[in-house]
Amino acid sequence: MDQVSLGKAGPTVSKIGLGCMGMSGMYGPSDRTESIATFHAALDAGMTLIDTGDFYGMGHNEMLIGEALKGQDRDRVTLSVKFGALRDAAGSWLGYDCRPKAVRNFLAYTLQRLGVDHIDIYRPARLDPDVPIEETVGAIADLVKAGYVRHIGLSELGSETIRRAAAVHPISDLQIEYSLISRGIEDDILPTCRALGIGITAYGVLSRGLISGHWQKGAAERGDFRAASPRFQEGNVDRNLALVDALKRVSDAKGASVAQIAIAWVAAQGEDIVPLIGARRRDRLAEALGSQSVRLTPEDLVAIERAVPRDAASGARYPEAQLAHMDSERH
Repeated sequence: MDQVSLGKAGPTVSKIGLGCMGMSGMYGPSDRTESIATFHAALDAGMTLIDTGDFYGMGHNEMLIGEALKGQDRDRVTLSVKFGALRDAAGSWLGYDCRPKAVRNFLAYTLQRLGVDHIDIYRPARLDPDVPIEETVGAIADLVKAGYVRHIGLSELGSETIRRAAAVHPISDLQIEYSLISRGIEDDILPTCRALGIGITAYGVLSRGLISGHWQKGAAERGDFRAASPRFQEGNVDRNLALVDALKRVSDAKGASVAQIAIAWVAAQGEDIVPLIGARRRDRLAEALGSQSVRLTPEDLVAIERAVPRDAASGARYPEAQLAHMDSERH
């Protein structure tokens, strides 16, 4: 697999990364054995960037990855970890805590659950409105000096906050949603990151399965994030699936799957953009990896944008209550 530098200050990673959130219940039940087998298949395929969060399954995801890492070469893997989100015993979201002492506490538990002595990229999951980003990044910088963290990343931040963070310590990458139907970063955030030499790790490249070519209306189960996601709601989902049908005509002509075209489109937007694939099954992983063989011509890109015009999606990418707390959504 091709390797790329994750920003000017970041590590060299695989051109496609593995996002592990779905292995810990965010999209309904998952199979532990199949999740670990998928993780190993990803490593065998040359994927080195592994993304998780300490709040995925309230620590479950880190423990799962820790189990999957046993017997593997730790130096082959670039572990990217988000922290700061608070949850209660029922799984509800309670806000964020990115105070310096909280940063140190979160990291200590993460190292224990993963069974490693350092994290390659450590990043706050969101901006804590009560803590200046300079304090949070400064705390992670202290952990870099102590050897517990290698690089500092960010997630879902707006341009002003990104600049403030980068003034404290070099930033490897910004993790943010980016797909054919979520293109808001193109206006300001992406140019800001490029000016600062900050890479992009793009999550939601298949919009949580909506533009994968596999989603069926009404498939979200209880406990699945998509049951509350605006784009999957009645009145929106049919219009969004019509976009998928249009994209399928392009993918069929190209001899690829819808998912492969959608992933290839994100990858084609720049060498500084690394798509994260949220596969939790080996067959879905294999399909996603097939996107590397898809070479999009200028004519293909025109056809794709004709099928799925910018801002054509119906519904926001998160419920309004969540968007209200996202720094990346402030203009």
